[in-house]
Amino acid sequence: MEAEKYPLYTVEDYLEAEQCGEVRHEYLYGTIHAMEGGSRRHNDIAVTITTLLRSRLGGGPCRTYVADVKVRVHAMAGDLFYYPDVMAGCDPSDRHDYFLERPSLLIEVTSPSTEATDRREKLLAYQSLDSLEHYVIVSQETRRIEWFRRSGDGWERLILTAPEDRLDFAALGATLTLGEVYEGIEME
Repeated sequence: MEAEKYPLYTVEDYLEAEQCGEVRHEYLYGTIHAMEGGSRRHNDIAVTITTLLRSRLGGGPCRTYVADVKVRVHAMAGDLFYYPDVMAGCDPSDRHDYFLERPSLLIEVTSPSTEATDRREKLLAYQSLDSLEHYVIVSQETRRIEWFRRSGDGWERLILTAPEDRLDFAALGATLTLGEVYEGIEME
């Protein structure tokens, strides 16, 4: 039996390839993984959230990014780069053109192929970011939002299912309701 070898890429090689490539890849400790395309519903939810956040952040220091901007996580075993569906950053020193290292808010819209990764791998990686105040997992299958928010030295988890349930991102100066997030989205 012959072992299959996977090439390892440097962060620099990965970032250069991502600028030129047509397919987006996430980077995990030297390996790269192609990302699948999302559904129309997935896209509608992400665009709605981005639009709502952008309109509510106003002229302050916080900026909203969607899908094409990566987040970099410095982990003990090496670097990780993910493409969150929606991200907000407020740190003016976080100035790289293609990624943030100090986001305040990360949002993932689940899909059948990514839900387990969003709930385990990304949850742990994202919660290691000192700057992160909120990690939100939005279902595209049902009207359900799972909200992890920093609380003291830990994290608390809230489940939102009613249209009037609110995501309150106080430090960002923005509030969203579940009803707004899913407005116009048809569920099967």
